[in-house]
Parts: sequence; C-alpha cells; structure tokens
Amino acid sequence: MLKDAHISPRVLAPVTIVFFMLFAFAPAALADSHDSGPSSHLIGANQYYLALGDSLAFGFQPNGDYTHGYVDDLFQILQQDGVKAVANMGCGGESSVTFIQGGCPSSIPPHFQYTGPQLTAAVNFLKANPGKVSVVTLDIGSNDVLRDTTITPNGCTINQSQFEADLATLDTNLTGTILPALHKALTPKGQITGRIVMMNYYDPLQNICPNTVPGTQALNQHLAADVSGFGTIVDVFTAFGGATTPNPNICTYTWFTLGCPHSPQPTTDIHPTDLGYSVIANTFAAAL
Repeated sequence: MLKDAHISPRVLAPVTIVFFMLFAFAPAALADSHDSGPSSHLIGANQYYLALGDSLAFGFQPNGDYTHGYVDDLFQILQQDGVKAVANMGCGGESSVTFIQGGCPSSIPPHFQYTGPQLTAAVNFLKANPGKVSVVTLDIGSNDVLRDTTITPNGCTINQSQFEADLATLDTNLTGTILPALHKALTPKGQITGRIVMMNYYDPLQNICPNTVPGTQALNQHLAADVSGFGTIVDVFTAFGGATTPNPNICTYTWFTLGCPHSPQPTTDIHPTDLGYSVIANTFAAAL
C-alpha cells in the first residue's frame, strides 16, 4: 500500500545473533548531517518517494516497532519539498541476488505490497508513474557478505576468499542489472526525472570485533564505485562514527550493545534504534 503523510510500518526478518542484516552497507560520501531542513535539489514532480532495500529500508527493530525507520523519517523531511507519498518496498534479508531473482527470506510482508522480485516491482512502479518519483533510496549489499563472517567466543573470523567472491557478485548485480534498470526507468523519453541515492553501511560489530572494520570499508568502497554514474552515495559509515574503535555511537545508534560500557544486559541485534534511523535519514537528506 502507498503511504501518505503518516507513512508506514516496516519489514525485515530478525536474524540469528542478529548479525543477519548488516555487516556493512554502501557508496560516495556525505558526512553526518543533523540538519532536517528541506532538501533543495529534487527533480521531477516530487509526488512519490520510492524506498528499496533490505531490513534497514524496511525499518526493522527488535522491539516490534517498524514505524520509525529511516524511510519514515526521510519521508517527513521530503514532504517539505512537496513529496506526497512513499512506497516502501524494503524486505528483510534481501540480498542483491534475491533483489533481482525474488525469494526474499523475510516472513514479514513489506509495507508496500508486491509479488515477485523487488527490482521488478520497483521498475513497474516507476513505469506506472513516469516523472512522478523524485527520489529512489537504496540499501543493498550487507546480506550478500554476512555469511562470510562468523562470531566466535574469541572474536570474529572472516572467510576472505568467499568475501571477495561475494563482493564480485554484488558488483555484477549492481552495475549489470539493478542500477541500470532503475536508471532506465527513471529516464522516460530520455529525460532524467528522479534521483537514485544509495547508502553505505556502518559496522555494528566493531566494538567486539575490530577486525571486521576493513571488510566493512571494502564493501563500502565497492558500493561507492558501483553507484558512480547512476546515482549518489551517502556515507552512513562516517555518520555512525567511522572506523574508530571503540565506537560509542554503535551503543546508542544500534541495538547491538555487546561490548558497550554500562550495559548489564547487552543485546546483539545489529539494526538501528530510533536515533540511529534518524541519523541515517538526515544523512540521506543532506545529499538531496
């Protein structure tokens, strides 16, 4: 369902030690901005905002509140520019492979109902609303590489060869299929009518496994290179505190409090809190 001014709940599947959806997420760079004022460079008719991606786009939180994700927060900002409705297709557990082929593993239905692959639904929505979608946000990639890191009692181990192979697959899927399809659908009659804005990822594990930071940075470098020529990257990694370890922001911007001081009952869900989602939304807004 298309959501108007008060937006939507979100979708994404919870994970095991909830390392499920985030290892690291995507491309080019805008540091944390807490300016929630209206954006000034939207193009097109400013009627719709299309949100695509995984559990972060869905707005998953382990407390069951799926109504305060970054898409909800960003939509509130975009309304100041006249954007009237948001279609949030984010699906928990989505990888670049399932984004193209279908088979998203989430048991929670997306806020905007569709059948088949998310990419197909997105392209169909853009074609059905030519010139009316001013902003397309995207977060995808963390679930492509999550399987490559294992949390152990002694830290984290990374299967480097598999990680590199999965990055290559992600690059191919983004540059060969996903981004060209979205860009084409946003260019009816040869005229660009909307912007693709893609985020990179923070590292929720860095306080307990500093050795995961280089992998997150590598993923983000690939995402930035992939989106070049198709859209803009926003630097959520830096907005969440970057590579600094320990990183106190992880303790408040996410539900992953293992390794945080003053946390008598630490939790291990890697998804953002309300505050973290707000930071992501403001980082997107600063790029628009």
